[in-house]
Amino acid sequence: MTAPLARSLPAQAVARPDTPQAAGDGTHAVPCQTARVSVLILTLNEEKNLARCLESVSWSDDVVVLDSYSTDQTLEIARRHGARVFQRKFDNWSAHQNWANENIDFKHKWVYYSDADEVVSPELAAELREIADQVPADGSSAPVAYRVRYKNYFLGKWIRFAGGYPIWVLRFFQPDKVRWERLVNPAPVVDGSVGFLRHHFLHYSFNKGFDAWFDKHNKYSMGEALETIRSLDEDKFRFSSLLASDPPARRRALKELSFRLPMRPVARFLYLYLLKFGFIDGKAGFHYCVLVSIYEYMVVLKVQEQRRRAMQLPL
Repeated sequence: MTAPLARSLPAQAVARPDTPQAAGDGTHAVPCQTARVSVLILTLNEEKNLARCLESVSWSDDVVVLDSYSTDQTLEIARRHGARVFQRKFDNWSAHQNWANENIDFKHKWVYYSDADEVVSPELAAELREIADQVPADGSSAPVAYRVRYKNYFLGKWIRFAGGYPIWVLRFFQPDKVRWERLVNPAPVVDGSVGFLRHHFLHYSFNKGFDAWFDKHNKYSMGEALETIRSLDEDKFRFSSLLASDPPARRRALKELSFRLPMRPVARFLYLYLLKFGFIDGKAGFHYCVLVSIYEYMVVLKVQEQRRRAMQLPL
């Protein structure tokens, strides 16, 4: 039986909500709990990561997987764990996440967004439940979204220094209060106040191997190159923004500054390895800083590519 679409969808998107299956085949279904938090997970060929991610959010009774037409076992894993599955062709990060906010009928007021290579710690899960259960007082300015830190793992260890910790990302929010901008590493625009969570999620970005990491960042680098060109053309950067009291605002300002630095890949390596004490993370820290500088070099090359193509010059 075909499940009806909850809403009319754009022509570019094909959404197929699936009814969660019972765990009669011995797999783990989402337990019936009262956590008033929906979970959104974006996937594309995530069979190596998804099961662990889903197990870490089994406390939610509304887990939604938005898939970009995976060709591996991603959908089967999602359904075995009781997740609702939607499919949409990926175009860019902000459009994809905005589509989810606007077209998926989440069961709960609060949504936690996770990538498939991430794990929600038990401490973070308890904190999310606590916030979702709160009833704000009349006229209060309670946050409508929250930022959270993460621990980035590489070569079997938390790379606390080389990874630039702490990095605050917005992951817990009321969908009707948030929109996303930028082609990659989308920046949230929040209609209301933003809070900060105490606990962390865990990020295993290399779990699919180095080939997958390079493939993903090759794609990311084009979007980052286009954002670099836009930033340089608009010329809205101000050095005073580096002194902003808000940590995410300072991080965005540093990103804008990096667009304007000569020898950008070398500068990024020195910033992470020396100024952020990445060398304390040992061999893993060194290799991670090199990988980040390689990514920055890919961005620089693609900026040059786009500039030359605009002038109809050969590469």
